[in-house]
Amino acid sequence: MEGITEISSTNEKLDALRAQASKQGSLVRKLKADGAEQTVVTAAVEELKKLKIAVEAEVSKNTEPEFDREGLDSILLRRMVVVPSFEIHGGEKGLFDFGPVGCMLKDNIISIWKNHFVLHESMLQVECTCLTPEAVLKTSGHVERFTDLMVKDPSSGQCYRADKLLEDHIERLLEKPEVLENKELCEEYQRIFRQADAYSPDELDDLIRNKFEIKSPDTGNELSKPFPFNLMFATTIGPEGTSRGFLRPETAQGIFVNFKRLLDYNGGRMPFAAAQIGLGFRNEISPRSGLLRVREFCMAEIEHFVDESDKSHPSFPDVADLELTLFPSDRQLGDGKMVSAKVGAAVKHGIIGNETLAYFMARTHLFLLKIGINPDKLRFRQHLPTEMAHYASDCWDAEIEMSYGWIECVGHADRSCYDLGQHSKDTGIDLVATRKLPEPKILDIAVAKIQKGLIGKEFKKEAAVVLKYLDEIQNDQAKAMEIESKLQADGEAELELDGKTYKLDRKMVSFKEGTKKISVETYFPGVIEPSFGMGRIVYAVLEHSYYARESEESSKAKGKQSKADVKRAVLGFTPVVAPVKCAVFPLQKKEEYVSKVNQLTKHLIGANISTDKDISSVAIGRRYARMDEIGVPFSLTVDQDTLAGKGPTVRERDSTQQIRVPENDLVSVLSCLSNGISTWEQVVSKYGLVVSAE
Repeated sequence: MEGITEISSTNEKLDALRAQASKQGSLVRKLKADGAEQTVVTAAVEELKKLKIAVEAEVSKNTEPEFDREGLDSILLRRMVVVPSFEIHGGEKGLFDFGPVGCMLKDNIISIWKNHFVLHESMLQVECTCLTPEAVLKTSGHVERFTDLMVKDPSSGQCYRADKLLEDHIERLLEKPEVLENKELCEEYQRIFRQADAYSPDELDDLIRNKFEIKSPDTGNELSKPFPFNLMFATTIGPEGTSRGFLRPETAQGIFVNFKRLLDYNGGRMPFAAAQIGLGFRNEISPRSGLLRVREFCMAEIEHFVDESDKSHPSFPDVADLELTLFPSDRQLGDGKMVSAKVGAAVKHGIIGNETLAYFMARTHLFLLKIGINPDKLRFRQHLPTEMAHYASDCWDAEIEMSYGWIECVGHADRSCYDLGQHSKDTGIDLVATRKLPEPKILDIAVAKIQKGLIGKEFKKEAAVVLKYLDEIQNDQAKAMEIESKLQADGEAELELDGKTYKLDRKMVSFKEGTKKISVETYFPGVIEPSFGMGRIVYAVLEHSYYARESEESSKAKGKQSKADVKRAVLGFTPVVAPVKCAVFPLQKKEEYVSKVNQLTKHLIGANISTDKDISSVAIGRRYARMDEIGVPFSLTVDQDTLAGKGPTVRERDSTQQIRVPENDLVSVLSCLSNGISTWEQVVSKYGLVVSAE
């Protein structure tokens, strides 16, 4: 297909095995959903296990060097980028604090996100409350379906996520020599490990309590049977304790319930988008993998409301030629290969469902590249049919490859009109938009003559329900005239509304046939939703930015220092996201040098360029290294030539090249570099390099 190119793989066998495993997994989910016979399901599961073992065996042959996660974690803790919360009290799993560098990094990423999406797309930004009444989340389905399986120690009350408890137990078994020496037993345990999150409550119970006889890790007590646990944090609203609520698991519901006001604010114009950045909360039973699975997290969500009959986007031509790495569902179930596709071609050939969904995928791609994500480690994976919610028509996850594998960081979902429809149904509020008809329509209606006084006297507090129904039924001529026929024949008619029966008599209402001319019609808008997990994105930026290089000092004294000393750790942030843009040093700790450092620092901060200084007496190379560790892209050094009026030297972090910039040019040069307006190569061509050994 024109504009679609298959991406060549370094391991076609692995791609094929992964595709077979995906296809078999999809079959297993379908068999379970369709209620197939247990023997058929068991056979399919066994085949899936075999394929997963083959995949693992092929993956184990990979010879690429592993990412130095230990080195990164060391920097994150030592330089207080991200640290465990409440550490001096023993900490709490799944909760983390951002230190000075982490806060600035996160703020910069969010600021770029706002400019890239909210400002560029003229979105309506809102900030809704984190505390959400139960009724809202019942309507959205979270109260009923937002669950994981959990087991409990009845004596201590300690709870554990059932599948993770099973995984942890098997991991310990696989470390035992007697298990490792038994190939069949080892393979069996690995199969169970990989299937842990797919077992039913009864299957997990059999494995935990019978096969492995797993006890409580803390007390050694027997555990309960697995049972569903809702992942939302429950609370009560108000001192009476009668109004139940939850900390929101997502920000989207606040936008949906405010749709009517947002549409009015926008002058009734469609389409439009609303955006929100804020905290979400999920009471993970077993949080793990650092910032990738936590209990409190920052989300940035967009709800783009569209007419379901027209999902074109006016800015689509701007991104039509942009190439994305796609992993369509048919490829996942077929040959397992990804494709490189121009956005326009992907929509034309039906790979991506519509222009608006594709447009936001393209904009997400550009945003992630802007903040420093490696394009070779970014892909968009389409949900398999068995993964998608029943109301969704197309879903793509922006996945970023990290040391933990391919991790979903941004979800893009075409949610159709499900959300507004559900809230409208449960509240009786019409969350609808209007569209102008090409030609006016003449509709058959029923004209009602309603005696509100009689209805109010008869039904009292429930009169509003009856009156609302009688008003709405006028648009359904057939049903209204059926009621009229009963009233004429029997003098009364019964209405069944919300499980209650209301008896109308002839005096209360009458209907006659009529027509009305309409030029507009109402409809429930569909929703295209890009949802960004900011914590995961921050961690991806940290991993993709981290590298180590040999220090100048260590190269002169190899063998006398540890491996940790020989390597300098660097966070190679792009200048636009770097928490601190510049650092200023004196070459010597003399009064005139330090005075100049203070002057330059004050000048740069006054120009809104985040700047740090280091006036310690350690070697200049070590001061550079300190700043490299927290990702400072540019370091200024005050030397004798600076005091003579020639300006400080400016060192670029990754190349370690240096130039000398006159003081009058400093703010302009550093501002352009920090904002991505100029490149280092451009300023080097203007000012030339100076030679300086670190």
